[in-house]
Amino acid sequence: MTNHDTQQTADQALNGLERKIDELIRTVELLKEENRTLRAQQETLAAERAHLIERNDMARVRVEAMINRLKSLEQSA
Repeated sequence: MTNHDTQQTADQALNGLERKIDELIRTVELLKEENRTLRAQQETLAAERAHLIERNDMARVRVEAMINRLKSLEQSA
């Protein structure tokens, strides 16, 4: 193998490595963006869940109050 062949093989290997590194960089950037999006969605869903729990609790309290009023009316009759 000549010096020129060795240099050409090394250049090809280096070019292949450079392409792989560029691909990894792109993948990391895509994953970072996806991670940011998922975190934002998680925050939104957590807030929505908290709101729904609060509404559910308010509805439960109102239903319990109605049941108690009905029981009172039933006992009065």
